[in-house]
Amino acid sequence: MAFTEADIKQLNIQFKGIPPEEIISWAVKHGVTPVVTTNFRPYEVAILHAVSQVGKDIPVIWCDTGYNTPNTYKHAEELIERLQLNVKLFVPLQTTAHRDAVMGIPQIDDPRHAEFTKQVKLEPFSRAMAAYRPDVWFTNLRKGQTALRDSLDILSLSKDGVLKVSPFYHWSDTQLDTYLRKYNLPNEHKYFDPTKVLANRECGLHT
Repeated sequence: MAFTEADIKQLNIQFKGIPPEEIISWAVKHGVTPVVTTNFRPYEVAILHAVSQVGKDIPVIWCDTGYNTPNTYKHAEELIERLQLNVKLFVPLQTTAHRDAVMGIPQIDDPRHAEFTKQVKLEPFSRAMAAYRPDVWFTNLRKGQTALRDSLDILSLSKDGVLKVSPFYHWSDTQLDTYLRKYNLPNEHKYFDPTKVLANRECGLHT
C-alpha cells in the first residue's frame, strides 16, 4: 500500500467515529499481509475480538517478555481458546531465569535497562516483523496513553512504511468497558511490563 501523509490525514478525518470493525475491514481489503500484535494487557481483548471477527486467520503476534503475571498468562490462554486466535509466539533468545541471574530487571535509570528492553521486547518484535513482513499492523494504541501516542491517530505510518491501524484510538476506558459488556468479554488488570515500569512511558516498539 502506498499512502502519503496527506492521504493518512484525510482518512483519519473520515474514520473518526466509524465503528472499529468497519475500519478493520477497510484495512484488510487494502492490505495483503495484515497482523495484529498483542501483549494481553488490559483492554487488549477489544482489538483481538474486533480483528478476529473480520479475519480468523490473521496472525496474532505475541512477544512474551517472560515476565507476565500469572493472571495475564491465564487471561491469554482464555482469549486464545475463546476467540480461536491464530497466535504466533515470539520469546527472548535468553531464558528469564538466565537473565535474572546475570542482570535482573534494571531500573529505568540503570544503563543496562536499554539492553534489557532490547532483549525482552525489541529483538523478539523485530524478529516477528521480519518473519511476517506485514503491510498492515493492527494495534490497540489509544489517545492519552503516552505523549508519543497522542501524536498519532487511527491510522499512522511506521518508520518502515507499515500502515498502523488503531481502530479504538479515540475510545475511553468507559467506552471499552461498554464494548466488553456488549460481547461478554473478559478483561484483566493485573499486568506487568518490565520495560516500561511507568504507565505513561513508551517501551520502544512504536518509536
